[in-house]
Amino acid sequence: MRNFIWSVSLLFAGISISFAQTNGIEKGTYLSTNKGGKIKLNLLDNNKYELVFYSGGYEIKGDSLVFLKNQNTVNNRFDLSFAKDKKAKKIKIKFLNPSYYSFYIGTQKGTETVQYQRLSDIKAKVDPDYIKTDLDFEIDKVDFLYLVYEEYGGKSDVNKYALPKDASEITINYDFAVLNDLNLAGSFDKNTKELKISDQTGKDPLVFVNEKTPLPEKTPSIIPLETQNITNWTYPGKDPYYGDSYGAAAVDSAVVAVDSVAVVDAAAVDYPYSTSAYSGYAFKLKIENSLDKAIKATKETPKKFLVIYADNKNNTAKETFDAFVKDQETQTGYNMYDKYDPLYDVYNYYLAGNDDKKWLKNNKITNEPSIVILNGKGDVLAIAKSDLTSKQYQFSYYGDFYRKLLRADAFLSVDKTLKNKKASDADLIQAFNKAALLEISYDYDSAYTSEDPTEFVISKTTFDNKEVAQTWKKLIEAHQKDKNANMFLVETIVKEIKNQGFTKQLFNEDRILNDTDFLAIDYLLKHSDEIESKRTTFNGTDSSIHNLENVISEISNALQQNLYASQDGLTGEMNKEKINSVYKKIIASGKGNFDVYRNYFYYLSQIEDQDGSKTTYLKEFSTYFDNTLAGPSPIEKLDAIFGGLDSSSSYSYDGWNSFKLYHSDICNNAAWAVVLKPQNSNFIKDAIKWSEYSLVISKNNPYYLDTLAQLYYKDGQTQKAIETQVLAVKYITSDVDEETANQMKEVLTKMSNGTY
Repeated sequence: MRNFIWSVSLLFAGISISFAQTNGIEKGTYLSTNKGGKIKLNLLDNNKYELVFYSGGYEIKGDSLVFLKNQNTVNNRFDLSFAKDKKAKKIKIKFLNPSYYSFYIGTQKGTETVQYQRLSDIKAKVDPDYIKTDLDFEIDKVDFLYLVYEEYGGKSDVNKYALPKDASEITINYDFAVLNDLNLAGSFDKNTKELKISDQTGKDPLVFVNEKTPLPEKTPSIIPLETQNITNWTYPGKDPYYGDSYGAAAVDSAVVAVDSVAVVDAAAVDYPYSTSAYSGYAFKLKIENSLDKAIKATKETPKKFLVIYADNKNNTAKETFDAFVKDQETQTGYNMYDKYDPLYDVYNYYLAGNDDKKWLKNNKITNEPSIVILNGKGDVLAIAKSDLTSKQYQFSYYGDFYRKLLRADAFLSVDKTLKNKKASDADLIQAFNKAALLEISYDYDSAYTSEDPTEFVISKTTFDNKEVAQTWKKLIEAHQKDKNANMFLVETIVKEIKNQGFTKQLFNEDRILNDTDFLAIDYLLKHSDEIESKRTTFNGTDSSIHNLENVISEISNALQQNLYASQDGLTGEMNKEKINSVYKKIIASGKGNFDVYRNYFYYLSQIEDQDGSKTTYLKEFSTYFDNTLAGPSPIEKLDAIFGGLDSSSSYSYDGWNSFKLYHSDICNNAAWAVVLKPQNSNFIKDAIKWSEYSLVISKNNPYYLDTLAQLYYKDGQTQKAIETQVLAVKYITSDVDEETANQMKEVLTKMSNGTY
């Protein structure tokens, strides 16, 4: 429920509140039930009222009354609720009514740097016309979520939350303690005894109940791991906070205020960047004096673009251009923080002169002022019939416009390479790699269109799906006999088999693995040792571009994603055989890490053999259990496996308890497959071992006890089965659904009277 935002000044203004259906309203004190509001309504004699917004302590100093804030705690004003789905690939965020501009959201994987975005920037991308009240968007799977509210005084509430590993949706609300815009009407609900006050729309009312009315138990709040109140909170790329004055004086005063903050010492906050005010790196752009030199300078830096401004008829064009460049230098310097970082240096700028009139005419740029954007090869990527200043906000590394330029540039590169009959394999690999490394645009479908003539028109390139697929197939076939791995080809293959590569980028289609993909996987397996030895160096060439993980884990994850992507949850018979073959090759090579086995067993558990049994799955699991899990000291064995997890494994972040639970679950699930299917009866002895193991790891689990009891009974150990089923029923908790609990009790009854 969205809270009203009322102004404190209204405490001193006349307020007109009308009530409908007033029969039954008693005089007395009513308390708001809205989370975070903490408002008290007193209905007094003589038709008078009081609204009490704040409470706390005070001090009398001389002739002054000083109201005190609670200096010992920081409010957790964000209200989060979660939905879970193990199959979810991303997390959906729903932020309820983020009308207030100073919200930020940050994401963090493990101990990596927190990545922040302003909520209003996301809003501008996903809902530019502000059609929806709430903000809906997606983020990648991460371990921690940061929510920040930046106040007018320069202080910020920074909250860190640990996300459940299966989180698929997060709904976020924020409660303001300060209220404004009072134009209200009220009504009383006789049934619920609630007094509801709302504005003229009647939406989102404040709800009060008499203080004598017992309140229902509150749902426990989700408490953040950390909550800090930080003066002048910032992160690289964030616009500097200037306070109410929007000027340098406000910054100076804010810096002084740091010393007087009693809530928290900003220097002690464990964030990767200082929270004190800073002036930024003294970044300077080099403005070339000719178009040829400007294009050449742009070509020397990958992922960089040249912005050309043409306004020859304007006598003040040079002054406008120089002022624009200075502003860009300042903003880029802020992004770089305290030293040069090429990540943020993504644009060169050039002011077209009389010598460039022929070039402008040849490129059909006849309207002035105009802005033209080129890549390093001199290709036109975007044009806008606009002055430079009005488009300044778009020339930022963080803007989606930059991503659109990267997309247009990559698409053009692929198109020109495909059409070039003299293009080499190396040219094709670079073109496909360039497209594969793109990010997905927020507004993919509208990336190239605009009805506003002053907006940028971005070059559009279309492709023939069949032609692209055939070219890629020939490229993979041509490299099957490579003695050494081409790391750019490796990276492109990994992106492609994970459905994140050039096919996804060019056609925005999801697909399942095909023959070319399996041939490409063979290339990865053949060179896996070499790839692993080169991976760190390859990623280090440009960590902002390359982020190749362990290739065996990448293959395993791709196979797992392929299973999810299949229309009916299962692949065709031929595809199943190929997937199974890849897993067996990995395991036979001795490179089958935990993630490989985990994905392999999940895959096998989803399919049945021709006789309806799970023989293939149970045989493979039995081998893994005997070789990896069985024997004395099972906890120590698991600990050794956990300690050797690759950093990319989700369980390296999910933690030890989750890792243990996985193994107890998988042993129980394999054992349960034997209980369910008579065709699996040959595995009863093995299943008993698996089931007993699950209870060593997770003691007194009623599900596991139920599995073991039924296995004992099927094995002829009747008394032991009954005793175990008694324990299963004994340890039933509220976490066990009613239907399952009843089934467990029914099994015990049947075992006891011999009808099982």
